[in-house]
Amino acid sequence: MISLLCIAAGSTLMALVVLMQLLSGRQASVEQQMAETVAGFTEHDSAPCFTTGLDGAVSHLNKSARKRFSAEPGETLPRILRELLANPAALLSRLETRAEARGHASEDVVTRKGHMRLVVHRLGEEGFLWRMEDLVERDGGRGAESLSLPMMTVNKAGAVLFMNEALRRVLGGRAKRLSDVILDATEEGVSGPQRISGPAGELQCYAVEIAGQGGRREVYLLPAAQGAERPSTVAATSPELLDHLPVALMRIRRDGAVSMANRLARELLGEDRLIDMPFSELVEGLGRSVRDWVTEAAEGRGPLRPEVARAKLPVKDVFLQISLSRVVEDGEPSLVAVLTDATELKTLEAQFVQSQKMQAIGQLAGGVAHDFNNLLTAISGHCDLLLLRHDQGDPDYGDLVQINQNANRAASLVGQLLAFSRKQNLQPEVLDMRDTLSDLGHLLNRLVGERVSLTLTHEPDLPAIRADKRQLEQVIMNLVVNARDAMKEGGTITVETQTRTLDEELKRDRATVPAGTYVVVSVSDEGVGIAPDKIEKIFEPFWTTKRPGEGTGLGLSTAYGIVKQSGGYIFADSVHGQGSSFTLYFPAYERPAEAPRTALDTLPREPAGKGEGVVLLVEDEAPVRAFASRALRMRGYTVLEAENAEEALSMLEDIELKVDVFVTDVIMPGMDGPSWVKKALEMRPDVKVIFVSGYAEDSFDSEQALIPNSVFLPKPFSLNELTATVHDQIH
Repeated sequence: MISLLCIAAGSTLMALVVLMQLLSGRQASVEQQMAETVAGFTEHDSAPCFTTGLDGAVSHLNKSARKRFSAEPGETLPRILRELLANPAALLSRLETRAEARGHASEDVVTRKGHMRLVVHRLGEEGFLWRMEDLVERDGGRGAESLSLPMMTVNKAGAVLFMNEALRRVLGGRAKRLSDVILDATEEGVSGPQRISGPAGELQCYAVEIAGQGGRREVYLLPAAQGAERPSTVAATSPELLDHLPVALMRIRRDGAVSMANRLARELLGEDRLIDMPFSELVEGLGRSVRDWVTEAAEGRGPLRPEVARAKLPVKDVFLQISLSRVVEDGEPSLVAVLTDATELKTLEAQFVQSQKMQAIGQLAGGVAHDFNNLLTAISGHCDLLLLRHDQGDPDYGDLVQINQNANRAASLVGQLLAFSRKQNLQPEVLDMRDTLSDLGHLLNRLVGERVSLTLTHEPDLPAIRADKRQLEQVIMNLVVNARDAMKEGGTITVETQTRTLDEELKRDRATVPAGTYVVVSVSDEGVGIAPDKIEKIFEPFWTTKRPGEGTGLGLSTAYGIVKQSGGYIFADSVHGQGSSFTLYFPAYERPAEAPRTALDTLPREPAGKGEGVVLLVEDEAPVRAFASRALRMRGYTVLEAENAEEALSMLEDIELKVDVFVTDVIMPGMDGPSWVKKALEMRPDVKVIFVSGYAEDSFDSEQALIPNSVFLPKPFSLNELTATVHDQIH
């Protein structure tokens, strides 16, 4: 009997356990299904949304949240919001407590980037749904506060977010809901004749509604026209009142003619008399007919989304964002147009597109230049090896010299590509532009020829600048040669230097020059000039107005790259048919003079005697490695070759292997040069290092600075440059 009772009790307990597991699994399935449903609903919400567990870990972020915060599931919400709020944990805990009691909670907070409303909903028993809504005040609220025209800002739920002083006086106080202000308010909108509730009863007005971000609306209340019981159109409002409205407003008839335009609209469109003018003669650039766009909008066909167009009449470019609203009066449709100045937005967009294009071209030029430098190193290196076995009386000597000279010309062209991409090797020193131009004067006079005269003008007290003298001379020569080519019939080229102090930043040509003291160099000519539609393209590589064979199109792009890499600015001014002027701004340098860096082509050549030492050569390009190893062996060095960093480290595991200097490429497949050298120096701290690369030295100078006893040798290098650098490092 006891056994039976025990068996029965055990069976009952087992059944209860199974039942609890089934119920728990079912509950978990329901919770999971709910979470997936919520994630689906919020994925395309314009506001950032998160779902979190009780521990605060985020289980899902919608598209807007991922875009704004670059976060991933698994991170905690307080950590994600740390960039917006000083103490997000306290705020989130407070809202969670309210949501657990009432099912939901919300709070408006001030963040580092503006106002925000944070809303939380209880999501089942194990989580929460969070939603962030930005509350952006127009002009910080201050501009609207000072308006004499009553206005308010309303969210899409009808709650009043802001109300200026003029409206508070009309209503006799504040209101919380749109329906508390406008008696006939509907969800479709409040534009048109309306009744508002004032201290003395109902008042007649005309409401103008402007859509904003995040479902917000700005509502302006205009007084009704005198003598009219109830205004029926925008035209019924006093023109003087419309002129004080802080938004450009127009009325367009069905046939596309303008029937009303307030002061701001007239100013934006650059015309005082707009009445009866066709709207299609005022704007352009939609990508389709403006007349068709207006006709379709008036007839209610197609979505009334904002469009960006360019105003035709102003002398300067003015871009407008145009929002149309359809109004039907006495059976006749018309349009109300709200115009917003989008010139700054379009300018920023053009700057972004231009910078992206120039960055892409620069990356392409830098990558091509790097590969070419490897090829040129192999070509010129093996040519040097052949020249060592031929004297001047040899029939092949002239051919080898031609190969060597053309390889050097190709290296110069690659240097121009690197200059444009701002990745060439600079050797900056403190310079006086007066001395630099004086030293260059004789060469410039030879360049301009007999038909063209060259005038150099200097300011007496000129600060020093810090730049690469050789590269700066190339910039001046490029500008002078272009000026000469622009004056086929002769003329005068003026090169002038002066000091200019900017008390405030200078903005022009999509660039901003900070305030400070600058040395300004200008090169002016009296040539044919540059057409206005072409002046924006002159700094792009391979773009040229010269005929084939007269230029490569790299002169100005090279000058642009050198000036920018030197910390300066370059601007072009031109009048077609009268001449051009290029102005260069270089920051004044007030520190003590520096000793000029020794250029690689001036390094002393290794004596004719044999060299001594062991060189570990690490280079992934086989032709470059073959040339370098042969050159070093010919000078008596013992050379150990490795194709990559991993192979080099494997060779160094032999503790009895003695190495005096590492010669390594910087960029290689797998581990790069600085990384493997750091590991190798842990075991062999006394070994000297020579980095070689087709890229510029400053692309990795921060890493090189951490490596003692290291120097940089740019590609392409000659046999003498390589052996002299190794000799100097060992000795």
